[in-house]
Amino acid sequence: MNTVFTPVAGTSRFTVVGCPFGDLLVVTDDGTALTRLWLPPAIADPGWERADDLPILAEARRQLEAYFAGERTEFELPLAPRGTAFQRKVWEALCRIDYGTTKTYGQIALELGAPGAARAVGAANHDNPIAIVQPCHRVIGANGKLVGFAGGLDQKRQLLDLEAAEAPLPL
Repeated sequence: MNTVFTPVAGTSRFTVVGCPFGDLLVVTDDGTALTRLWLPPAIADPGWERADDLPILAEARRQLEAYFAGERTEFELPLAPRGTAFQRKVWEALCRIDYGTTKTYGQIALELGAPGAARAVGAANHDNPIAIVQPCHRVIGANGKLVGFAGGLDQKRQLLDLEAAEAPLPL
């Protein structure tokens, strides 16, 4: 099922980035920072403008293509995700998870000084508007199993396998 996205304010602009499991939709609302990255299958709102040459989108496309080619392990992009203060703290914590490693929801809750908030971390992870760049795919269940990912567990596994390269993770 395709997801249709509603612009937040003004004219949202987007670009499309190919990846191993389809096309990503990368969006900016103000032209200076990423506000969303949607996993396949995704379609742009008819009111949005495709702007492949807009500097923020061109740079995001360049960095994402390098990531999928195994040439980039971190992103250096301005981000402007919309969410609550707690969600933003969780998303910032996601960006501190090193490439090729994972953390549990509980570990992130502890890092944020909120022991026992693993479910709240999971909910914030679920609402992450800039997947991959804010690497929610690096968060796993307490038992070490892959759980929850907007694109599905197959996409999560592909991302973790890309980062692990030598030791694919079991499902």
